[in-house]
Amino acid sequence: MAEQEEKKETAAEGEVPAPAAEETAPPEQEGAPMPDLTAQLEAAKAELQDVTRKWYAVTAEYENYRKRTAATRSQAYAEGRADVVKKLFPIADNLDRALESCSDEATKQGIAMVLKSFEKLLSEEKIQPICPLGEAFDAEKCEAILAVDPEEGEESGIVKQVYVKGYEQNGKILRFAQVVVTR
Repeated sequence: MAEQEEKKETAAEGEVPAPAAEETAPPEQEGAPMPDLTAQLEAAKAELQDVTRKWYAVTAEYENYRKRTAATRSQAYAEGRADVVKKLFPIADNLDRALESCSDEATKQGIAMVLKSFEKLLSEEKIQPICPLGEAFDAEKCEAILAVDPEEGEESGIVKQVYVKGYEQNGKILRFAQVVVTR
């Protein structure tokens, strides 16, 4: 007890009493982070990496979607234009027949001018006619509507007559050519 009174007296005189042995903690080293802050920093770095990875994935997915929809839109537009031109094919067929059967020169010239305009439209749309006269029959581009016996010296499987012209655009068949083939 005497010791306690002595400590009280020295404390009263302005001296700070020394802490007990169990209260003293080792002094913190300067520059060494506290274990709790290190764990928080590592967790924040991991979260940043995860968010960055997700951001890149979403950005790439959006860019792919944008390109895919632009291509789909462009293809649908081109197919729509081709559908309109397809409806003109029978008109061109009738003009071809009229040109062949017409005897008046002025009328023939007028029909030829209309056909030339139609052919210009086709070339602007990158549509080529399929006219395989004298070539080997190709089922990818032609539809055989009649088979005839070959004449002397003719081979079998040759397109002898084109009944209806076919048309293709960029390798895609818009209408098959209807042909007469030798047997």
